[in-house]
Order: sequence, then structure tokens, then C-alpha cells
Amino acid sequence: MQRDELAAWLRLSLTPGIGNEGARRLLAAFGLPLNVFVQEAVALQQLLSDAQVRALQTEPEPLEDLVQRTWDWLNPAESGPPRGILSLADADYPEALLHAGNPPLLLYTLGQYRLTRKLGLDAAAPSVAVVGNRNPTPQGAANAQAFSRSLSEAGLVVISGLALGVDGAAHAGALEGPSATVAVVGTGLDRVYPKRHLDLAHRIAAQGLVVGEFALGTSALAPNFSQRNRIIAALGQGTLVVEAALQSGSLITARLAAKMGREVFAIPGSIHSPQSRGCHALIRQGAKMVETAQDVLEELGLPAAARAATNSAAHHGDSTGVTGQNKEKTGLLDALGYEPCSLDALQARTGIGTGTLQAMLLELELDGLVARLPGGLFQQARMG
Repeated sequence: MQRDELAAWLRLSLTPGIGNEGARRLLAAFGLPLNVFVQEAVALQQLLSDAQVRALQTEPEPLEDLVQRTWDWLNPAESGPPRGILSLADADYPEALLHAGNPPLLLYTLGQYRLTRKLGLDAAAPSVAVVGNRNPTPQGAANAQAFSRSLSEAGLVVISGLALGVDGAAHAGALEGPSATVAVVGTGLDRVYPKRHLDLAHRIAAQGLVVGEFALGTSALAPNFSQRNRIIAALGQGTLVVEAALQSGSLITARLAAKMGREVFAIPGSIHSPQSRGCHALIRQGAKMVETAQDVLEELGLPAAARAATNSAAHHGDSTGVTGQNKEKTGLLDALGYEPCSLDALQARTGIGTGTLQAMLLELELDGLVARLPGGLFQQARMG
């Protein structure tokens, strides 16, 4: 894309009151944005209101600064993952987004931008969105990571939103497998939100793709994250919800996926956990309940060879969780179960003395097998 073309696309995207729908009408009538901005008002009035025409004929004040910033970002002084902008006119623009409704005019990409071309539609490039709570239970985070790792091992691209909690765990798990992962963000690509995911974002850009529709410099605004959810839903052939409260952005993503004709999967959880209620609601509404990554593969109708790539690690966690532990520790994990449990309740179940029980729980916690929760509760961190 040449600089004048970039300036025209950015101007069209920035013009207030036009939106993606109005912009698509203009592009259908006049071709590329450079042609749009040379039209007389009488031609534009056939497609737009008078207020929209006036806005279109007025150059946005920050345009030149944004064009220069974007041009510099596209042409960095130092080497790194490829940077690009895909417009609606590009052959590599994701076809799945074109069919999903309200496609963005521009997609900013950092990494392997051609990943997006067949995602969401082509069985030859299988993909699954993995979403969930920003404050998951330890088991929820472990599930997100383990499922994503197994799906990556089966050849699927894992798509998520780079948020805290389930999103971050999903990306991390996918990076442990051989396939790529795609992070759809709600800020400009010159920013990382949340900041603690800076290293994760760099790893994703190096091995997969970071993508977003917002202009450079766009900060983390709540409406942007709801808006980006349609992209997450569109790029996945299915959406897996790991944990979600009843009022959760993850449920918005799942419902968007269902409207697009995609599969929706949900992992059940404890009836006592607020983080599981959204998943249970989805299941009641017809989402597929899944317990293993293989369940996801089977529902997507993927080849047996791909399904065979999953192993016992797909069962909510790494099957090595208790391997090598002595029988006493194994018995303690069995007694603990998979729901939060108090020290007193665990002592009643096992008959182990308080001091010994606390020491054993500490060892299991250091091994990453038990998580300590608020309120003096404990929970298995993985399932065997």
C-alpha cells in the first residue's frame, strides 16, 4: 500500500458518522477510497445523508499525524515480525470476516498475516476460539491451557483475545504446541493491554499473529473489547468457553459465533462456582458440553488423524499431574476432588493430622498440583 492510499483508507475509517456500513456503500459505488474523495457532493448524496457528506468532505484534524505514525510503524528501523494492514480490497483479507457482517475496513497485523485468510471457513485450516473469564479458578486456567495445547498439537490454530485469565492461558497453551495462535486485540497494535502480557504478545507475534481493527494509538476502551469479539467469533470454526460468569463478554462471543453458524462448546464446572454459570447457561441453550479436546475435534468433524494427535493430556490438564507421587499424596488429591475445599473438611475426609496435612498441601502446592484460594480453601490445580 502506497502512502497516499494509506492516507485515504485512514481518512475513510476516521470520518465520523460513516462507519463500516457507509464506507462499504461508498467503496461499492466508487471503488478505492482515493476515488471516493474526488467525488462531487451530488454523487455522494445518492448514498449518504447531508451530514455524512459534509463530514466526508472535511479532513479529520489528526489525519496527517496518524498517517505518519502508521507509515513509520509499517516501516520500522529495526527488524522484527512482519507488520501490515489488510484492507477490504486485499486478497488476503479474511473471507470469514466478509461473511460475518460488519467487517472492519482495515485490519492491522503483526506476524503471519496470511494466517487469517482461511480461518473460520476452511477445514484445511482448522481453528477454534478459546475464551473465558478474566478471573478464572485455578482449574479454569489449567483447562484453558491444556485444551489449547492439545488443540494445537492436533493442528488447530487457537484464537483468543490476549486478556487476563483464560485468554492468556489459552495463548500460552497454544504456544506449547506446534500450531499458531492468533490474538485479536482491542487497542492499537502499537500498544499491549494488559501490560503484563507484553512478553506473551511478543511471543505470539513471533510464532503466530496479533491482529486488530483499531488505529495506532487507540487505548484500552471498554467498548472496543466488545467490538473485537465478533472478529474472534468469525475467525474460529467453533468457540470454546472455558469459564464465564452470566454477565460475561465471553457469552457475547459465543452468541455471535452461534449466529454465524459456528459451533459453540462449553466446559461444565462446579454448580457452586459463579465462573461456571455462564457455561451452564450456554449448555442449556444448546452449546456442546465438552470434557476433552477430542470432544471438540469430533464435533468439528476433523479427520481421525488429527483427533489421534490428542492424548490423555486433553482431559482437563496434563496427565502427568500425579505420576510419581506416592500413594499418600495421590489419596489426598482424590479426597480433595475438583471443587474448593476447606482444611477442616479435608481433614475430616482423610483423617490426617493438621500439621501433616498442611505440610502435604504445601508440597502439592509447590508442585503445582494444588492451588490455595481465598478464604482458606484449596483446589486441585490440574486433573489427572
